[in-house]
Amino acid sequence: MGIDIALEELYATGWSALDSAGCELDGQGRWVPTVSRIAEEFRGAGFALTVHHAQLFDCYRAVWMTAGGDPAGAVVGASEHEAAIYALAQLRRQVAAVS
Repeated sequence: MGIDIALEELYATGWSALDSAGCELDGQGRWVPTVSRIAEEFRGAGFALTVHHAQLFDCYRAVWMTAGGDPAGAVVGASEHEAAIYALAQLRRQVAAVS
């Protein structure tokens, strides 16, 4: 997929870095949330995010769980950062669909 596509997906959900704490600028001048900022956003929405390396497939899997420990979603990416960004985009879509 690529980190640029994951970031485009995140921005397509309406995410913006009005509070740029925990963000960094990419080569195109766009704000990109760090993995720790993304984990904070998941906690704020009532979910727990974990990202781990799947050695067999040489990718990273981001999984989020409800406060009760029930699986709520999962995505994969080529890097920890890419998987976390794409996970946040998917979470934002899930939350918007429920609202």
